[in-house]
Amino acid sequence: MADLPGIVVTGASGRMGRMLVQTVRDSERARLSRAVERPGHPWIGCDLGEAMGGAPLGVTVSDDPLEAFASARAVLDFTSPDATVAFAEIAAQARLVHVVGTTGFDDAHLAKLRAAARHATMVRAGNMSLGVNLLTLLARKVAEALDDDYDIEIVEAHHRHKADAPSGTALMLGAAAAEGRGVALSEVADRARDGMTGARRRGAIGFHAVRGGDIVGEHEVIFAGEGERVSLRHVASDRSVFARGALRAALWGLDKGPGEYDMIDVLGLAEERKD
Repeated sequence: MADLPGIVVTGASGRMGRMLVQTVRDSERARLSRAVERPGHPWIGCDLGEAMGGAPLGVTVSDDPLEAFASARAVLDFTSPDATVAFAEIAAQARLVHVVGTTGFDDAHLAKLRAAARHATMVRAGNMSLGVNLLTLLARKVAEALDDDYDIEIVEAHHRHKADAPSGTALMLGAAAAEGRGVALSEVADRARDGMTGARRRGAIGFHAVRGGDIVGEHEVIFAGEGERVSLRHVASDRSVFARGALRAALWGLDKGPGEYDMIDVLGLAEERKD
């Protein structure tokens, strides 16, 4: 067991954090080396398993990422933009594989992540599931095949606790569709409609966010033309799909050089993206 690559989970008390912990614990290809929470969190200094309401795991929850990262090969990070940027700087110093499932970044955050990725392997994706990443490729190809006579709308739904909108996955799908059209998403995104908005702008990519209950994640890309619609849809019913994808990304990155990668790279579909 000690020979297996050590994995750190940040934000271990959260929904995704708990799922990541369980996924690593169940894996025969990695071991859970440390867990990190924010300073002042009640789990600090506790055994992670007992803090989660189960049997001891022999892993103490720490608020010192520098110390935690020093004993690991990779970190799984589904936290917040500011926290992820701070973790990225430490992961770069430690030369860890940094798997980033955090969403809601602004341009300043992304610039700092790109800087960190020059020194370490970073796998960042708005969604870690196999199905969603295949959906991304399909969205690009369909957008490339259908011209502006087909309006693109992206509808996403998540649980009531999700803090950012549109979701990182929705923006990832929008970026793929915009790429298929040969434009930048920032030039065509329509993220807010309310009141007398006037007619729909030709070529725009619309976003709609639903928040409620315990919805894990649903995404639909609609291509609406005159007399017909093409709809691509993915539904996640269990967030373990994201955790399994994150662990797969960490293991994939162990023998890769510094740089910023995504799940398309992990799945070996990069050539499909270039076609």
